[in-house]
Amino acid sequence: MFGSIRPAAVANLFYPGDPDELRRMLETYLTQATSCLAQSNLTEQISTHHFLQPQGNGQGSIKVIVVPHAGYIYSGQVAAHAYALIQPLANTIKRVVLIGPAHTVYLHGAALPQSRYFATPLGQIGIDSDSVDMLASQQLISVSDLPHQHEHCLEVQLPFLQHCLKEFKLIPLLIGESEPYAMAELLECLWGGQETLIVVSTDLSHFHQYDEAVRLDKITCLKILDGQGTFSPEQACGSSSLNALFPLLKRHKLCLTQLNYQNSGDTAGDKNRVVGYASFASR
Repeated sequence: MFGSIRPAAVANLFYPGDPDELRRMLETYLTQATSCLAQSNLTEQISTHHFLQPQGNGQGSIKVIVVPHAGYIYSGQVAAHAYALIQPLANTIKRVVLIGPAHTVYLHGAALPQSRYFATPLGQIGIDSDSVDMLASQQLISVSDLPHQHEHCLEVQLPFLQHCLKEFKLIPLLIGESEPYAMAELLECLWGGQETLIVVSTDLSHFHQYDEAVRLDKITCLKILDGQGTFSPEQACGSSSLNALFPLLKRHKLCLTQLNYQNSGDTAGDKNRVVGYASFASR
């Protein structure tokens, strides 16, 4: 459908289409997030987990981040709290497994693109074609550009990744209805080492009154931190991705740390119908 390049679908809608304006916005968000992390009570925890300093054995590298995917004016600052942590790893991370929910097309299983590049105003990102070819024969995987054509949940992460990293290959995977442990086994094939970053794209609750959203999202965030149980689409639109991730976190003995929470009522929306956003990271 796209040929070899999947063009940006939501530039000028979810984020600026002008490259210079986009870079300035990203830099502002990341600078603010870095300052917030340094000043908050997360500082000691981040230092203890060596989040900011990659170690020789790879134990300091960020392995997983969970980030929201709304328009940047709504959730960009929340996402920046996680992306600020991968900036020191620009020379280490060479491959990004990016997973999120299919909003526009029903999927049973997951979809990888046929396209060989994804484009944003900041340039093109090469798809890890070896990984796509490896997974293409799996029963739960379809290789199609259609689910990716208008999908925003992966695209909005790309400018952050381009700004924070250097050269890297991308594995963009949209996850639909699926059995968590079966999908986890597929993701295990992509897990890799310190060269591979796993990015989970999800928002939290949708369209509740502000106070109710805060209450519901607190429950969901605590559940994410606990690393137990399964999530529903009402709790997180990327529930299928979270549900596939958690068996792997348990297998690899990892846990997530919450970095930030806000909702659209805190950022750029009214408080009558808000959407919740949180960011997490694990080394």
